[in-house]
Amino acid sequence: MLRGRAVILRPATVADVPALAAIRADPEVRRWWRGGDDLAASVLADLDDDDLALYAIEHDGRVIGAIQWHAEPDPDYRHASLDVFLDPEMRGEGLGGDAIRTLARHLIDEYGHHRFTIDPAAANSAAIRAYAKVGFRPVGIMRRYERGADGRWHDALLMDLLAEELAG
Repeated sequence: MLRGRAVILRPATVADVPALAAIRADPEVRRWWRGGDDLAASVLADLDDDDLALYAIEHDGRVIGAIQWHAEPDPDYRHASLDVFLDPEMRGEGLGGDAIRTLARHLIDEYGHHRFTIDPAAANSAAIRAYAKVGFRPVGIMRRYERGADGRWHDALLMDLLAEELAG
């Protein structure tokens, strides 16, 4: 269990699937975090992915989202990639930033990571602003990076953060 200023991160379990699937079903979240028709199955697939560490984000005793990470295994390119989603009702309170800072500090202290990446959709300006507050910087646009729910390819923004740049 990892404690931030206002959030607790703990490894997600099967018991968290209904809450996480419900958050992912919210149209504001689903726009960026799709997952097919069965969102519970998507969350379960993330739980079963041995290359991915999935944490439930708790605030005031309830699950408000999830944060996940995976490591690049090649030692010459070592870094951790992060991704996060929050219940839209909880946005604007700094909880996402708190979750990212908490996980990044853990990855620095426990695993020796020195660099982190995140890749929001280029159109997701709210996420980009939130990641910048933590210290992430734009690296560049990844053109036609992800297929959208509309079937078209959409750009993403690659952002990175060095350990010494972690804000807050």
